[in-house]
Amino acid sequence: MGHGGNAIDELMTDHREVEEMFARIQAMTTGSQQLRDMVDEVTIELVRHSVAEEQYLYPAVREHIQGGDRLADKEIADHGRIEKILKQLEKTDTDTAQMGPLLQQLMDEVAAHVQDEENNLFPMLRQACTAQQLDDLGDKIRRAKSMAPTRPHPSAPSSPTASKLLAPGAGLVDRARDFVTGRGKS
Repeated sequence: MGHGGNAIDELMTDHREVEEMFARIQAMTTGSQQLRDMVDEVTIELVRHSVAEEQYLYPAVREHIQGGDRLADKEIADHGRIEKILKQLEKTDTDTAQMGPLLQQLMDEVAAHVQDEENNLFPMLRQACTAQQLDDLGDKIRRAKSMAPTRPHPSAPSSPTASKLLAPGAGLVDRARDFVTGRGKS
């Protein structure tokens, strides 16, 4: 998290990190604390990434890409589905029969979302924005990720304005909970 560079490079690095986490998850056995820790870690990364995209990337898509409203709305809907799965995973014991299918559903949803962004959205954004605009957007995304919540909040508003107002507070509460419980420290 917080890799430097322009927005597209930043987000693509996040995508590769999540793919690596998924590979580690697939190699684990169900019912282990190690699996719970890894699910928590991937949840933290996906929530931070999604919040940053909703606050800054998708408004830039709306502003700079023709038909950007439709594209941004589709990506936000993807996030909503992913966040609901993350919330289910948060409540599911790693040794139950539901864990495997939920993890597979999450990996499938994230893979489709990543492929769509990298094959469609990012090339359009790269063409529509200057290098300086993408660098500035990268800085904003890194700041947003550092303040973002670490737990799924599927019922939270997804508008950029509401997210910018509410995410830092939710992020502070989530990080305090994580500190007390040790979540995300593996």
